[in-house]
Amino acid sequence: MSVTQLDRITIEPSSKATRCVIWLHGLGDSGAGFSPIVPVLRLPQDHQIRFVFPHAPEQAVTINQGAVMRSWYDIKSMDLHNRANIADVLDSEKIIQRLIQEQLDNGIASDKIVLAGFSQGGVMSLFTGLRYTQKLAGILAMSCYLPNGDQLPASLAVENQQTPILHQHGEQDDVVPFSAGKMANQLLVNAGYQVQWYSYPMPHTVVAEQLRDISAWLQKVLK
Repeated sequence: MSVTQLDRITIEPSSKATRCVIWLHGLGDSGAGFSPIVPVLRLPQDHQIRFVFPHAPEQAVTINQGAVMRSWYDIKSMDLHNRANIADVLDSEKIIQRLIQEQLDNGIASDKIVLAGFSQGGVMSLFTGLRYTQKLAGILAMSCYLPNGDQLPASLAVENQQTPILHQHGEQDDVVPFSAGKMANQLLVNAGYQVQWYSYPMPHTVVAEQLRDISAWLQKVLK
């Protein structure tokens, strides 16, 4: 993958944007999969949050018989400790850093930016956010794991050691096991991160109660 400008769907607030949520989709999806979520969040009418829903690059995915689809990284196997192709993860991290830099160049401070993601996108929001060397407003990680399985990423950034993390997972998730989410959460807690954990009686999806929790959290970290 090359570090190029990604196509994306951008949803602007009714007034000048002073905050931003960069929302990363899961395997085989696109930015269009989550972009309809903005009105469902029922944010205050005068919110100043720009939502950016990038489309991941297309590449062959090993566990899907090499089929080409939008993917932040190749998934080599279902083994949690050997699932993510780390070289791809690092390439996508650079792409996401570039998305953040675009917002900085447009006048939005790093501590007014939230990195959010679902499944593969959640893996990338955690990995990139924990290593990013400017303070972020928050990290939202939905139905995901850490790319190294039972280890935190290398080169953790001191700038985001106190950044709020909202970590959510479905108790009936048959795609990313609930245990994988709990393992990642425990690693974060043990390392002293400011992480809130919520679980829901759901499979690998997003539900209304979860969206209410996300809305409340966004309004708090992006106030």
